[in-house]
This record gives sequence, structure tokens and C-alpha cells, in this order.
Amino acid sequence: MDFAKIREAAEGYRGDMTKFLRDLVAIPGESAQEEGHIMRIKQEMEKVGFDRVEIDKQGNVLGYMGSGKTLIGFDAHIDTVGIGNRDNWTFDPYEGFESEEEIGGRGTSDQMGGIVSAVYGAKIMKDLGLLNDKYQVLVTGTVQEEDCDGLCWEYIVKEDHIRPEFVVSTEPTDGGIYRGQRGRMEIRVDVKGVSCHGSAPERGDNAIYKMADILQDIRALNENDADEGAPIKGLVKMLDQKYNPQWEEANFLGRGTITVSEIFFTSPSRCAVADSCAVSLDRRMTAGETWESCLEEIRALPSVQKYGEDVKVSMYQYDRPSWTGCVYPIECYFPTWVIPRNHKVTCALEEAYKGLYGETRLGTSETEAMRKARPLVDKWTFSTNGVSIMGRNGIPCIGFGPGAEAQAHAPNEKTWKQDLVHCAAVYAALPTIYTKD
Repeated sequence: MDFAKIREAAEGYRGDMTKFLRDLVAIPGESAQEEGHIMRIKQEMEKVGFDRVEIDKQGNVLGYMGSGKTLIGFDAHIDTVGIGNRDNWTFDPYEGFESEEEIGGRGTSDQMGGIVSAVYGAKIMKDLGLLNDKYQVLVTGTVQEEDCDGLCWEYIVKEDHIRPEFVVSTEPTDGGIYRGQRGRMEIRVDVKGVSCHGSAPERGDNAIYKMADILQDIRALNENDADEGAPIKGLVKMLDQKYNPQWEEANFLGRGTITVSEIFFTSPSRCAVADSCAVSLDRRMTAGETWESCLEEIRALPSVQKYGEDVKVSMYQYDRPSWTGCVYPIECYFPTWVIPRNHKVTCALEEAYKGLYGETRLGTSETEAMRKARPLVDKWTFSTNGVSIMGRNGIPCIGFGPGAEAQAHAPNEKTWKQDLVHCAAVYAALPTIYTKD
């Protein structure tokens, strides 16, 4: 493989990729409102010569290049979060900006840069004659990830009946190769009470007071250590071989966490005792934890046991229609996943990267020092569509994408042109390396 030619070809598309990304930034595309992004991506795929471009019933765009035996996927979710407080932005988040090194705007790092590099990575494969009878490339622009990670890939696998041999997630990786992430789930705790007039609170049963006890136990679950004498052992226990057979991967991914994200109540008035209280919990899971274990952990807390049948612990469901009107209900459970360090996919991506760019992460003058201080092969802090690709469906998944995780959901979001080029080149080289034996 001529790595120099691949690097040259990727560099030659720097301007095209910049324009494509800026076009996408100019189109608002929050979850369930991605039609404009999808149509613009379809247009670019057709322009650069994809062999087949389809939009499925959920609204995902699927672009195929080549016709070989092994299907290799490159995934980018193309929805964005909103802009938040406009006053926190120093430039228009949809007009964006461009400098010699950077592109700014909502979605540049999270994660429309990924679809840009994937589309042009496939074009480079075609330009340089790398496509052969061993593989076919599928580039997916997927919807609703910001609302419900992985929902799109549940649909692609279960309803479109598409199952690649492996998938590259093009979420931002700061120049590194990422082989896993903690999972997450959205838990709800409901507490019942009995209302009465606020002038005589002893006549009622205040649900908020009950919830206050439960919240202290939840806080202890997150903050306590794993001391044998502790009535509530902290989640850090999962890093210990004594409690978790998957402790080594748990230490790689990081410990699980739990925090309260929302609180609700009902009361007849401001002059009454609250008759219900509920909270939402954001639960991050490490290797060895499951949705069942996480729910049982809450149900076993002393305060939850104390209030018995007045407490209900459950998992949220997601059933928001996509931009096409498709409703595909699913539990708000996003499994932990990690691919082995020595897996064929990990090794192939490492070989492609090192053949093109050497042994360490690359960056600009702003990012180089931080990136080079980190290992080339690492993991995400946040969650990705890998929760479905590998977590639910067992399809090997590996991460390599333009941009920075710290830019995600932040005001003044930006990415780097150099990242777009590097990722397109690595994507172009990967399938040939993977299928060479």
C-alpha cells in the first residue's frame, strides 16, 4: 500500500471537506429534525461517486462504495444538540467561521466532521483503486443519537437487516484510536406520599422527605469507598477483582458513576404536603455492570428498603418519532462495550494509522502537546452509537474521528481541518489492511 499517495489524496480534498462541513453547519439539525443534514449528505455522496445511496424508513442515510464480500461500516451520527445560551457564543453557531486551521460551528466536532471524513475516505478508496472483491464500504449518517444513543443502529441491524463485519465510529477522538466506553442508563425513582394541609404536616406523609433520604443513599453509592464495614459500598468496588470478574477492563474504562439529573413533585398547592416525588438518575456503567445490576443496586439501598412499596425504581423508555415519523421504542439503556487491545480490528486500525502518521497522536499548535501526552489507543469518556453496534449487537466497533470530545455540546464548538484530512486518509487505508490476509 502506498501510504504517501493516500496522504496526498486526502490533503487534496481539504478544501472540499471544509466546504462540505461548513454547508452542514449552516443547516440546523437537532435530533428528530435532521432532514436537511440527510439530504445534503446524500447529495455529497452522489456527487463523489458512491455506487448506491439510500435513506431508510427511520431517516438514516446509507452510502455504499464497492461490491466486495466483507461489509465494513463507517458510522457518523449527524444530529446535533441545540446551541444553548446564544450569549455564550462569540460567533454565529450556524454561520460558523473558518480560519487557516479551524472550522467553527455547532456540530463541527460532535460530530458532523466524522461524516465528512468518511465520505471522502470512501472517495479516496475509489480514486486510488483500493476497492476490490474483498470488501464493500458502508458509510452511515445516522439520526437521533443525541436523544437516544444507538437507536439508529438498532433499526439498521434489526429492521434494515444490515450487519457489517465491523464498524468504525467516527465520533471525535482527539487524534487517538478508541476501543471502548462506559455505558449509561436513565433511571427513574418514584416515591409516593399523602398530602394534607401544610399547617398540620403530621397528618400527611411527605414524599419529598422520603426522597431526601433516598438521595443521600444515592450520593453515598457514588462517593463511598468499598470498605467492608460500609452499609453502602461505593461504585468504585467494581474496580476490585474481589467484586468484579471484569475488573481489568473496568480499570481501563473507568469506574461507574451515578448522579441526580432531574427532580419532580406533585402537591395540591404551596400550602400542602407533597404527595409524590420523582427523580431522574444518570448512571454511567463500567465493564461488569448491567441494567439489571444497576436497578437492583438502587432497590437494595437502605432508604429504598425502608419505604418499601412506596418506592418504584424503573428505567426510562424512548419513543420519539424520527424526522420521517418513524417510532421505534427502546429502553434508555446504553451498554458498556470494549474491544480487546489485540483484536484484529484494533490492530488493523493501528497499522493504518502508524503507516500514515507514525506512533503518536497528531495535532495543531493548540492541541499537539495535550494529544501527544495521551496514549494512542485509549477510550471515550462519553457515550456513542457503539452501545448498540457492539454493546447490544456484538458487532466489533472501534473509534477514530476528527475533532475533540471536549468540544461536544460546548459553546464556540470547533474542529481542525488537519483532523478531517488525517481521518479520511486512515479510513481509506483501513479496509485494505483489514482484508489483506
